[in-house]
Formats: sequence, structure tokens, C-alpha cells
Amino acid sequence: MLVLITYDVSTETKEGRTRLRKVAKQCVNYGRRVQNSVFECELDAAKAREVKNILEKIIDAEHDSLRFYYLGNNYKNKVEHIGIKPSFDVNEPLIL
Repeated sequence: MLVLITYDVSTETKEGRTRLRKVAKQCVNYGRRVQNSVFECELDAAKAREVKNILEKIIDAEHDSLRFYYLGNNYKNKVEHIGIKPSFDVNEPLIL
């Protein structure tokens, strides 16, 4: 299923900047960055729970926020892209 992970981490302190880097690094392990704090991740239910648990342990819930949007398997009709950074299929190979 496609899971959209978004986050807002307070960077007013050194600890906050550290948390931001850790959250971004974990999200890169599970999906592709589509905007600064937005990742599209193709995950099964177990991986979705895994990344959620990891991220919950990193953030400070009193200063930061996480959002998980579970778009399911039929997400292609639910996502529309306009503007720069063309859309991509998260299931297609990434050629570097």
C-alpha cells in the first residue's frame, strides 16, 4: 500500500535539528522524498508499523508532529501532481 509520511520537527534547538535529521534519514530508508518533509512509501502493513514505531521514538510529541496517510493499493487514482518534480511510480525501478 502507499503510505504518505509527513512531518514537522521543531528546529529551534540543537536537539530539534538532530531529530529532524534522524526522521529524514529513517524516511529515506522506507520511501522517496517528494517534498521537503513528505515521503511516499510503498509498504506492507508490517513495514508501515515498523517505520511508525521508529519515528515515534525519535520525535518529541510536545514539539513535533507526524502524519501518516494510508492511501492503500489503488492509490494511482488518488494522487494528482502539478508542477516541477515530475511524478513517478514508486514501484518502478530507480535508475541513477
